[in-house]
Amino acid sequence: MEKNNSAADISEIKSRILRADPIEACRLMGSDMRGLSDAEAAARLEKYGKNELAQKKQASMLSKLLTNFTSLMALLLWAGGIMAILSGALELGISIFCVNLINGLFSFFQEFKAEKATNALQKMLPAYARVIRDGQEKKILASDIVPGDIMILEEGDKISADARILRSNDFKADQSTLTGESNPIRKSGDALNEECSYLEAENMVFSGTSAAAGTCRVLVVSTGMDSEFGKIANLTQSTEKSLSPLQKELNVLTKQIALISFSIGLVFFLIAVFLVRDPWMESFLFALGMVVAFIPEGLLPAVTLSLALAVQRMAREHALVKKLSAVETLGCTNVICSDKTGTLTQNEMTVNHLWTMRAEMTVSGEGYSPEGEIRDGEAVVNAKSSSSLSLLLSGAALCSNAKLIPPSEGHKRYTVLGDPTEACLGVAARKAGIDMDILNQHFPRVMELPFDSRRKRMTTVHQLHEPFEGSNRLAFVKGAPKEVLELCVRCYDGSFSRELTDSDRQLVMDANDRYARDGLRVLAVAYRPLSRGDASIPDSIRDYTPENIETGLTFLGLVAMQDPPRAEVKDAV
Repeated sequence: MEKNNSAADISEIKSRILRADPIEACRLMGSDMRGLSDAEAAARLEKYGKNELAQKKQASMLSKLLTNFTSLMALLLWAGGIMAILSGALELGISIFCVNLINGLFSFFQEFKAEKATNALQKMLPAYARVIRDGQEKKILASDIVPGDIMILEEGDKISADARILRSNDFKADQSTLTGESNPIRKSGDALNEECSYLEAENMVFSGTSAAAGTCRVLVVSTGMDSEFGKIANLTQSTEKSLSPLQKELNVLTKQIALISFSIGLVFFLIAVFLVRDPWMESFLFALGMVVAFIPEGLLPAVTLSLALAVQRMAREHALVKKLSAVETLGCTNVICSDKTGTLTQNEMTVNHLWTMRAEMTVSGEGYSPEGEIRDGEAVVNAKSSSSLSLLLSGAALCSNAKLIPPSEGHKRYTVLGDPTEACLGVAARKAGIDMDILNQHFPRVMELPFDSRRKRMTTVHQLHEPFEGSNRLAFVKGAPKEVLELCVRCYDGSFSRELTDSDRQLVMDANDRYARDGLRVLAVAYRPLSRGDASIPDSIRDYTPENIETGLTFLGLVAMQDPPRAEVKDAV
């Protein structure tokens, strides 16, 4: 992939890589599964440059220093000092110069100190990456990664370049830095068969994101400023800096003061010359004194000192402010854009409603706390008293990959490993009296059809110790209500399954819409007995696919949940 290719050519190559198998993808990048040779990597590093975000050329230290002496207010003070000296007030003129000089040096020192601290933070932790070169695994600086490198990723790693997945082992990526969505996204090395946007490709990982789970090998496609993260960085660096609200107000005030003072000086000069008949030079010096008297010499240092004190207060709260004027800008904010999940909310999804063909139940309790109960009206319901509730919560919990670690001494909540949305299903099952350890023993998982954004559902297949509806295997499906319901032909009603009618479908969608209007996230749960005698089901588990498993389902119910807001959010806002 030539660096001087047109944008259209590069876009076409990336598109072909998405649709190619791993071997073909390597060929397109001029690489193979053994990785690049050290010589080829060095040549490409020379050609493409370091895998770093280009820094916009910084202004020189002299330029930054002079900026503090050339604002409109500072220029007015310089002019005021000159006029004071011309009018005979030498001491006043020198004082004004000293005030301006001290103020500029103080502002420069504050901003220089903040910038040094920021640069130190950026250099504190050099990033490394594991790559395959000449068939051998090596650890190199992330800045030395080049297009065509084979990179190894595992849980917790920072992803240093845009790359095509070659081989994946239950790999998930946290792409919240690019998409804002906190849920990890499952990735695979399969070639794409359908059109989708580059960022939505399930066989791509991106610079600036991280590995949330699993392991994989990837083929580096783009580095540095050519990566998606680099494009975002380029946009932020190309944004022109604007004046802060305080700087704008000071500029307006400076112009007003200058206009008023010079106008009054001119008026008094004319009066002294034409009415009082004073000599021209005396009248001029008198007018200059009037102009100097109107210039507020103490305003600029007073503003600078107040901003500096605000910076110190921010520093005590562990917030680093690079420019003094930025502190005041915080006070002028009228719109705050904030991440929601884990920031405004607890990032503890909580099931609060369950819906089956026979009942609508509410679930009490907070987040991952084991306390809580399930009620149908005034009656408390549990798995022993309701087979439909038992099957719904068992299916939802089994068709999940999150793990719950019981609260330790001194703690009141479960510790969650995995997706928060899946974790709350296990919590709800426990509130219904279901022992997850026993459940997993009785329904051991034999395979999984992972969730993907196109199907909008996931499926797990479990071996049964005792036959259920004449089958020794059972598939549980959970996902978006509309997509799951379209695959259902039966429903579980009370303690038996029956044919799913059009009126039943309408009831399900009405309930889903009602929960959605209340801002709840809704999942549908269904199952399918996998009988050996069913000709549509392959004999081998390896041949199970969404097409032959996720069909002819029996609808179980809906699970409605929300991520509750933090208690302190109201006061913070």
